[in-house]
Amino acid sequence: MAKQTPDTLKNKVIYQIFTRQHSKTSDFQGIIDDLDRIKDLGVDIVYLLPFHPIGQKDRKGSIGSPYAIYDYYAIDPLHGTLADFKRLVQAVHDKDMKIMIDIVFNHTSRDSILTQSNPEWFYKKADGSFANRVGDWSDITDFDLTNNPEIWDYLIDVLKYWAAFVDGFRCDVAPLLPLDFWKTARQKVEQIKPNMIWLTESVHLGFIKYIRDMGYEAFSDSQMYEVFDIAYDYDVFDFMDDYLSGKNTLERYLYELWRQEATYPKNYVKLRSFENHDQERIAYKVGDSNKLIQMTAFQFFLKGTPMIYAGQEHQVTKRPDLFEIDFVPWHEKLSIEPLIKKLARIKKLDIMRKGTYHFVNTKNIAHLEYHLEKEKLIGIFNLENLESIKIDLPNGKYLNILTNKQYEISNNTLILSNEPIIFHLS
Repeated sequence: MAKQTPDTLKNKVIYQIFTRQHSKTSDFQGIIDDLDRIKDLGVDIVYLLPFHPIGQKDRKGSIGSPYAIYDYYAIDPLHGTLADFKRLVQAVHDKDMKIMIDIVFNHTSRDSILTQSNPEWFYKKADGSFANRVGDWSDITDFDLTNNPEIWDYLIDVLKYWAAFVDGFRCDVAPLLPLDFWKTARQKVEQIKPNMIWLTESVHLGFIKYIRDMGYEAFSDSQMYEVFDIAYDYDVFDFMDDYLSGKNTLERYLYELWRQEATYPKNYVKLRSFENHDQERIAYKVGDSNKLIQMTAFQFFLKGTPMIYAGQEHQVTKRPDLFEIDFVPWHEKLSIEPLIKKLARIKKLDIMRKGTYHFVNTKNIAHLEYHLEKEKLIGIFNLENLESIKIDLPNGKYLNILTNKQYEISNNTLILSNEPIIFHLS
């Protein structure tokens, strides 16, 4: 990972917002009005999907994808003005949180200002029309950053511009861009704004193989850590999905999580995101409230930085449409905000960044621990509805710090319930 990455990122909580879907006003003010609640959840970093104007040509849906960007320097009037954005940034900072924005440098809309001013910067089909390296997404066209290094200066200037306002960048499909570009970009940005947070949307393993087989470069998570502070957990995402759908076992999914410990740099930071704008809601996948609570607690207990996609805290099952107005259906009665607040407080314990990380029992239950000298943090997540497990603890009563309920261990046996269990021992 980047040498300057702070290990305190393992104690942070990110909250992802799709601005036009978050409130009935679809604007920055709608987010400002919700910041007290977001802060109270235990959030440290607010992350916004792209808020730039969306291209008109071959637009998907009536509104279009925020990832089909027309102008990197502009703000979609639907969301407000630059002055409104600055007010949002100030409001986030006033609440002692940071703000991160989405950076989309793999492509633009097919009618972007850059396709008009510098069409030579983009991939083309044999007939000269705009193209993509892979797929045929009608609303976007890919930059050719390898053969047009002059694009680098333009895009780095974009980063410098927004770095004056924000605290971090989430970089869309960053492994598909030249790694040397990201190295140069981070170096240039840090000259004017040190301590920025750099998050790569690393991609699924199968997609990396597919891109490489097509003759293009795609960088692994290990390579991305040369530049970035945090990497998405798409390397294990399919194993989670296969477990939840019954195609694979819990043991296999947990093995892939364990594998990260030996695959990546010692101080790696993974984004622990069970849902986002590209993925179905975790509540939809699980379909059971008790298991959802277990999975949510498990998400926060994993080593790394958890990210909540707005609506996850209300057990929302529908992923907002990427191409239309589709407001988050907030469900106060289904709120698990009290649980997330407790998990966020636990996440900020020093042991969760300084302690050694252990997978104790992964056969048919998720039993993980952190050890720091004589201190232990023990997480037991009963995803398979077991009645009891064997556990290497002395007989006695132990407090579940999530629920303040006492659990008794007798003859190295712990009787389980349908709630996640976290013991904090010292």
